[in-house]
Amino acid sequence: METLDPYKLLDQVDDRESFFVFVRALIDDYEQNPDEWQNGTIPDFLESAVAWSEATSAITHTQMLQSTASWRAFAEFLYAGKIYE
Repeated sequence: METLDPYKLLDQVDDRESFFVFVRALIDDYEQNPDEWQNGTIPDFLESAVAWSEATSAITHTQMLQSTASWRAFAEFLYAGKIYE
């Protein structure tokens, strides 16, 4: 079975179901490519996601998390935990 690319799924997250597809792809990505992740523990992952959201909101309004919650915003937050140091 082919693994879905979580980065490519980000643009498709717009409801509960697509968010769950994204989260499952993120899990599969970690299991199959742990060396591509900047953060290998849950605390490090969540800390990086928070740091990314704070940094991007300070830098640009086009990439920051919106002040109102959306499924896409949740997905972006979790994806940032993978890539942000």
